[in-house]
Amino acid sequence: MMKNKIYFSRTPLEYTSNKKEYKLNSIQMKKINSAWKVALLASLLIWGCKKQTVEDQAEISNSPAEKAATTSNVVFGGTNTYVVFAWNDLGMHCLNPTYDKMVILPPYNNLKVQVVKRGKVPTVVTSGLTVTYSIDNNTYSAGKQNYGQFWTYAQKLFGITLAPNIGLTGNGLSGKMKAETGFFSAEGIPVVPVYDNGVKDPYQQATITVKDAAGKIVATTKTVIPTSDEINCAQCHGNSTIDAFDDILTKHDKAHNTNLMGSKPVLCAKCHASPALGAPGDGSSKYLSQAIHGFHANKGATCYNCHPGASTKCSRSARHTAADGNCTTCHGSMANVASTIAAGRVPWVGEPNCVSCHKGVSGVETGTTLYKNAHGHGNLFCSACHGSPHAMVPSLNAKDNYQAIQYQGSTRPVKSIGSCGVCHKSSRGDSDMKEFAEKHAGTSPEVKNACYTCHTGITTETAKWPHAYQWKDSGGNPKGVSD
Repeated sequence: MMKNKIYFSRTPLEYTSNKKEYKLNSIQMKKINSAWKVALLASLLIWGCKKQTVEDQAEISNSPAEKAATTSNVVFGGTNTYVVFAWNDLGMHCLNPTYDKMVILPPYNNLKVQVVKRGKVPTVVTSGLTVTYSIDNNTYSAGKQNYGQFWTYAQKLFGITLAPNIGLTGNGLSGKMKAETGFFSAEGIPVVPVYDNGVKDPYQQATITVKDAAGKIVATTKTVIPTSDEINCAQCHGNSTIDAFDDILTKHDKAHNTNLMGSKPVLCAKCHASPALGAPGDGSSKYLSQAIHGFHANKGATCYNCHPGASTKCSRSARHTAADGNCTTCHGSMANVASTIAAGRVPWVGEPNCVSCHKGVSGVETGTTLYKNAHGHGNLFCSACHGSPHAMVPSLNAKDNYQAIQYQGSTRPVKSIGSCGVCHKSSRGDSDMKEFAEKHAGTSPEVKNACYTCHTGITTETAKWPHAYQWKDSGGNPKGVSD
């Protein structure tokens, strides 16, 4: 990383500097995770994990989120040789509405893709294929609203001069994805939440196209590439005579003897370290996450005042959200977020673990590896089957459910890819394994099930199934088969 340049970091722990060190060894990580997990557990005891009975889950199965969407029905697996899965790494990326005053985040979005070659034992492949992305009905960013200010001030804010509509990593709103070990990626896509026709929508959608060596299209899909500028500082800051961002900078100058108003535009991470940006800060100020959450913890603010938000509702997984986003169930209160950082947790690196609530299921415990980076069945990322973080299937936003519908059919309820609940009333299917073998197993079954999305033959050895067939019943098709 060159001096004065700040980039988002895909693996923030790899960034080091003389002022701030993010590269931690395994022993340090274990100590930090132990400390913050104790604090998080205390928080969970206060707020409580969101429990759902089978009856609750069956009710969700009848909700619009899990009903058919407007996509043509698809037979499991179809006749394609390849299947492609795509997702966004966070489920929501935020960006500033303006870049001439106080700047928290640039336009920056990430896509990940895995291509599976179907077979009795499917394989994840990257060689011999080209994967490209494009944003539907969104071909430029710089000329929309005030987002062009990002390119005007990129040199001052991030130490780099950029051509319009090109992001911090050199990617634009369409292009070729990078082949990595076991997946394809495109990072730093400078997408904004406005279509070319001027309509605003935080849930932009990307089309993913896979071609073989001869240039033939072998698989396509769509995924949400979400972005929102609904950072509503004006709810508490500013008034009719002063802009919210100017108000914040003025108060910061007064409280901390800084000169931010005279240095605009100002990147908050220049002083306050942010692993999300790979920004080490000035070496003495608090982490940005700690400073913001700690300051607002007793101000009556809620998560959706800053994290998008009242309109965007970025936490939208039907089983994990609520009117207020249900953020505290996993992340704890704002005070807890700040105090665990003060105790040694690294923001964006030490985050909640699914096993905190989902216990007793093989593969859910991922240790220090975050959900967005974790792998499971067949070396697929968890997100490939379950969806992006904060938008796990079924999502309340229909666009998030595209792949579940694409591969499992629009006349069936939306379920995680591979769920028995697509056809059965229970997500675990029927309990009679002999009947399962007769109907679904082998290479020429009587009835193909959701596993045929990737597999061309199914085993009855449940230890080889996703999560070793230990998942709990989350309901399924209300009109489906039952014991």
